[in-house]
Amino acid sequence: MTTTHHPSIERARTTGVSLEMQGAVAVVRLCRPSKRNALSDALIEALRDVFQNLPPEARAAVIHGEGEHFCAGLDLSELKERDAGEGVHHSRSWHVALEALQYGRVPVIAALHGAVVGGGLELASATHIRVADDSTFYALPEGTRGIFVGGGGSVRVPKLIGVARMTDMMLTGRVYNAQDGERLGFAQYLVPAGESLAKAIALAERIATNAPLTNYALIHALPRIAEQPADHGFLTEALMSSIAQSAPEAKARVRAFLEGKAPKVSKD
Repeated sequence: MTTTHHPSIERARTTGVSLEMQGAVAVVRLCRPSKRNALSDALIEALRDVFQNLPPEARAAVIHGEGEHFCAGLDLSELKERDAGEGVHHSRSWHVALEALQYGRVPVIAALHGAVVGGGLELASATHIRVADDSTFYALPEGTRGIFVGGGGSVRVPKLIGVARMTDMMLTGRVYNAQDGERLGFAQYLVPAGESLAKAIALAERIATNAPLTNYALIHALPRIAEQPADHGFLTEALMSSIAQSAPEAKARVRAFLEGKAPKVSKD
């Protein structure tokens, strides 16, 4: 791996986030293992800075947590009294940071293990692919602590598991294990304990070989099309399809396939 130097990325290291390049994959690590990678405001700001300033050679990214847990949620030691206006601005600052992941320049894969709880689940739900290992567990304890999600969870998590299941989790404090979480949609992949990072990097390396404009269309256009009325979605799809296939790299890939120089789809 190579370490990347950028002023905002250098600042991020001091608040618990590191970035290293592995080929075309940016590997972003939460580095607060003693706090189970709990999310402070400074760490959220650092994540925003890192994903807004990914190196130009990055074509995919992986995010994971150092130590025994991905992220155990909000750092409650930082919780302080705010009036309603201050609370809105604080929540919106988290929205900006996590949108830098979801609607950034490259696809982001989360490597999950241990706790994926509260704000940690909100963070994971902002990524495009989630790989969990057998140690992973999911919870939204905000409801039992007298607070409400504020990092985009009420928008993103129901799209993964449905409103009813999220309501149950917040009302009762229900915890899902790795196997049930994969079945419900928290993660798209489930691997043995200790293997989620390697699997996430392997997926990112494969994704990094795609045409960049196609990857961009998938992470920006596809979720928005899903929210549009059908007639709007069809038009957006047509426009995005025409733009993607007009890219020189896309034309070269289609030409290679037609000339028998590209691998065909198989079940293996």
